[in-house]
Amino acid sequence: MSLGRLTQRKDYLAANAGKRAPMPGFVLIVHARNDADPVMRVGITVSKKVGNAVIRNRMKRRFRTLAREVLPEAGLPGADHVLIGRNGGIERPFEDLRAELVKALGRIRR
Repeated sequence: MSLGRLTQRKDYLAANAGKRAPMPGFVLIVHARNDADPVMRVGITVSKKVGNAVIRNRMKRRFRTLAREVLPEAGLPGADHVLIGRNGGIERPFEDLRAELVKALGRIRR
């Protein structure tokens, strides 16, 4: 399954109406687009509250890798997935983040 990217503000605002799954390292929002396009789109956002530019960019890189590894198998086809970074997310081990993302996707599927 291919992964697209959320690039426009209106897509993020539309995704905000989706289902939320808060985790210790991030908040996952999944919003079904209902447009018959099976492509999963991913958006990543980390606010300035989390840290300086170096920390935010490191966190976004980790989230991009996480999305590439987990979403093709566990993501919802035809939906927008938004990962919002949280304060504790940068210190968390990558394996913990992966397990949390799988758990959050499972929660949203139900």
